[in-house]
Amino acid sequence: MQLTGIHHLTAITADAPGNNRFYTRTLGMRRVKKTVNQDDTSAYHLFFADGAGSPGSDLTFFDWPAAQERRGTHSISRTGLRVDADSLDYWADRLRTTDLTVGDIGILDGRASLDFEDHEGQRFRLTTDEPGPAHPWDRSPVPAEYQIRGLGPITISVPDLAETEVILTKVMNMSKVRDYASPDGQGQVHVYSMGDGGPAAELHVAVQPDLPVARQGAGAVHHVAFRVPDVSTIHNWAQRLSEFRIPSSGEVERYYFRSLYFREPGGNLFEIATDTPGFAVDEPFETMGEALSLPPFLEERREQIEAGLKPLD
Repeated sequence: MQLTGIHHLTAITADAPGNNRFYTRTLGMRRVKKTVNQDDTSAYHLFFADGAGSPGSDLTFFDWPAAQERRGTHSISRTGLRVDADSLDYWADRLRTTDLTVGDIGILDGRASLDFEDHEGQRFRLTTDEPGPAHPWDRSPVPAEYQIRGLGPITISVPDLAETEVILTKVMNMSKVRDYASPDGQGQVHVYSMGDGGPAAELHVAVQPDLPVARQGAGAVHHVAFRVPDVSTIHNWAQRLSEFRIPSSGEVERYYFRSLYFREPGGNLFEIATDTPGFAVDEPFETMGEALSLPPFLEERREQIEAGLKPLD
């Protein structure tokens, strides 16, 4: 049983209209689904991805009126965004025309990268990707050759490695492949690989016992999800977690994919999610993400739900 890579990452925004503008206009990602949090229908759940809405390219946000996060350990601390090897100069110039916090281009863990934060302090790292298929969005303000190709690597922070490593290697079947020093000088980072490896299939674990405990809020990450092909595979993962006596949500039908949630010992929320059926299951591919989509079990409440949502555009 192998996870094949990063499926999606879900973060928190307290500014849905600003969030929508930033990810579609500044980062040039396609909004592939405009829906609501299925557990809190007063909140948007916005999905931004590549032009095809591919698994592994999906960055999502819960719209909650939360205070700013408190940074620290026990957290998913930085999100990697994969770009073409020749695009970092373009991104450095583009991002520096804004009021964002933007770092310098450098080499980290053997790859060229560029750190930046969005307008709410969400932390990102543009990382040069390995050659492979790309699915640009033809209506993006960013030229196709520079567009974000997908997620990865993802970095989490824990105060101690031992128990987290057991879950990653013995339960989730990841392979530990190397270590490097954290660029902020706060601890060592350990790299774990899934499937065929590469930046789209890596989880980086920063061991940072001297940091305070993080508190989630605007600018924080809620959870990270890992890829499996289909529903039959997620059945196997649910059984595996049960055999290891790891508490989990059990399988949850999210309509666009099926999910399974659990926490690793460092307190970070993990999800395993299926690649299928995808975002075009309930609307045409050409227009997906433009109108409010609701899964069938919420459709009868559409009028009530729409009345409680603020305009995005």
